[in-house]
Amino acid sequence: MLQITPTVRNLLILNVLFFIVDAYILPISNRFALMPILSSGFMPYQFVSYMFLHGGFGHLFSNMFGLFMFGPLLERMWGPKKFLFFYFFTGIGAGLLFSGIGYYENAQLLKSVEVYVQYPTPDGLVDFMSHHAKGFYQANLDFFNAFEENPTNPSYIQNSIVAVKSVYQASIDTPMVGASGAIFGILMAFGMLFPNTELFMLFIPFPIKAKYFVACYGLYELYSGIQNAQSDNVAHFAHVGGMLFAYILLRYWGTQRQNFY
Repeated sequence: MLQITPTVRNLLILNVLFFIVDAYILPISNRFALMPILSSGFMPYQFVSYMFLHGGFGHLFSNMFGLFMFGPLLERMWGPKKFLFFYFFTGIGAGLLFSGIGYYENAQLLKSVEVYVQYPTPDGLVDFMSHHAKGFYQANLDFFNAFEENPTNPSYIQNSIVAVKSVYQASIDTPMVGASGAIFGILMAFGMLFPNTELFMLFIPFPIKAKYFVACYGLYELYSGIQNAQSDNVAHFAHVGGMLFAYILLRYWGTQRQNFY
């Protein structure tokens, strides 16, 4: 039977408590979730606080299950202080990578908005929405058709500008929550330190070595992040960030003698 370690236990308790408070007592996500850097609601402390908030019970359960399964082994090997440092280093690193990529994407989106506001045309609107808000385009075909038939109508032009600006506003108002970055960091560490350990996954009918599982999972997250499907609300680059910062830290520890005990 897997024996839970003190730091893992405390992290589990904190995450559950934050979830209960946010979901049932006092909503705190609007202040402590990680907001995009271009948002007026962004604060630096959110790089830490976002790790203790979750978007639902399923989100919480999957992250805490990963922490429960893989965290104790690493804590026993490293000790509490080193494990806790690793947890926050990878979690904060995941937030930094996600935010950095988000800043670039939102900056490019803002440029597209500014170009459209200067030259609002039906073709320009279709091009903008097809790249940045396909769902909005598909749900408002009547408006797009009417605008195409009346390209000089002031009302249609103004409404199209409002719609384009709302896409940008929605992007910078979308927060990120969850301990997934740190959990993926833990998963990366497990794959690097115990590469030949065979894992039995629920939907895979045969055992798979940890190094192959981690490599495939990492490539999938990278691919999903690059694809950036608008219907996908998973922060794939945060997962990649957690794995990347875990790799960097483990390589650094491999060349340094650190005393965290």
